[in-house]
Amino acid sequence: MREAEGPRFLIIGGGPAGTAAAIRAATLGARVTLVEKDIVGGAAHLWDCIPSKTMVASAVRMHNMRKAPTLGLPGVDYDVDLAVLETRMQSISDDISSKQRAVLESQDVRIIDGFGRLTGPHTAVASTDDGEIELEFDAALVSTGSAPRVPDWAEVDGTRVMTTRDVYSMDELPEHVVIVGSGVTGVEFVHIFSSLGSEVTLVVSRQQVLPHRDTEVAAALEQVFLDRGVRLVKGARAIEITDDGETRTVHTDDGRMITGSHVLLAIGSVPLTPGVGLGEAGVDLDGGYVPVDEFNRTSLPHIYAAGDITGQMPLSSVATMQGKKIAHHLMGRQVAPIEYAKVAQAVFTDPEIASVGLEEAEHRPEQAEQGRDPRDAVEQKKMALEARHFELTRLLHDVAQLRPRAVAGQHRAQGHTRHRSRRGEALLADFVITVVAHQVGQTAQELADPDLRTVQIDQPLEEDGQTEHAHREDDPHDRTAFLHQLQHR
Repeated sequence: MREAEGPRFLIIGGGPAGTAAAIRAATLGARVTLVEKDIVGGAAHLWDCIPSKTMVASAVRMHNMRKAPTLGLPGVDYDVDLAVLETRMQSISDDISSKQRAVLESQDVRIIDGFGRLTGPHTAVASTDDGEIELEFDAALVSTGSAPRVPDWAEVDGTRVMTTRDVYSMDELPEHVVIVGSGVTGVEFVHIFSSLGSEVTLVVSRQQVLPHRDTEVAAALEQVFLDRGVRLVKGARAIEITDDGETRTVHTDDGRMITGSHVLLAIGSVPLTPGVGLGEAGVDLDGGYVPVDEFNRTSLPHIYAAGDITGQMPLSSVATMQGKKIAHHLMGRQVAPIEYAKVAQAVFTDPEIASVGLEEAEHRPEQAEQGRDPRDAVEQKKMALEARHFELTRLLHDVAQLRPRAVAGQHRAQGHTRHRSRRGEALLADFVITVVAHQVGQTAQELADPDLRTVQIDQPLEEDGQTEHAHREDDPHDRTAFLHQLQHR
């Protein structure tokens, strides 16, 4: 073991932010201690994000097999074996966790399996099965993540009324699942269950799915759901779930009742800050979240916070980037704050949706004008639904400077070209791109990626000048690449 004389860096929470910060800080010479109570790699990441993407991979294949007869392949057996699927999900998560633990240990990071809690500005305690371990630190990072939100009116039993983390160990496929919540998680599970063969009803509290996304993108996705036989209950907020024996009924605030065999709650998450001792250490909180500055410092400059507990973009890729930048800042390296308007996001439905930057729905009309594709939007959506390979792109202009804030991608609609000039690339510093695409062997994120590399010439998110993008972890090659990034970026 090498001797390190750097600062004592305590990390409470070993998710994407914590592991990335630990590896990078240790590489730069810090003496790092990581305390994790559940699983190295993060519970939200490995017990929710990764399993859901694994289910998406199976759902995509199942949906394709259901279309086999139209390709002259009758009689294809496409029953889902949930036990095999659960084993696969567990093995992928375990594999990622064990490899991340190995990387941490290779960098001499001290790993404590237990619950970490701050007891003062420079002290903490880790509660383990063998007792308590007192710790002192020069700097700390709290990145304890989040858990699925369960409202007061819902009693989760893990079998008939479930959160997302209960889905991955189901004994049987729901005959009819009522999904409450139409954000990213909700629509992904609509895709999963409808592809696997369940009847699906989606309770939408507003007037469109994906309420923070572009309205035309949401409308296109809704049409896909309707074509699949999904029932959409719009403008209804769930307020109660009743047990009817073999069924469960969701009651809404406008008096509607939706009955199914199962109910899945996909209504957001809550930060896991209670009991961590942030208040005792003197760190300010805001509704359970931890306010941070552009360098992820809390109200105590030597204590950082990252990941879901900050209330910023709740993405594993963002948390990973935050962790890396925190390590650099701690060790006195020059750090450029994350530009969240340049973070790529993906929704793993069919068709997939990828976006970078602010959505049209997030722009105030008085601040931006919208330049649309010259083709009629309705015709564009019609083509999209028929061809199953399309893009919906937004071009916003800064009214004051008349400067393009977005540009369509390499795979844009006919008649559009990419800005290849150096001046054109510079104009792409602030941008938004939304891609909705489906093509065999090509995903929405892959369609967006070529442009993202060009966009980052002006204001890179990280030292290598590449956009941090969403990643899929259901394939061993992708997991290897992800771990490679953790070690070498």
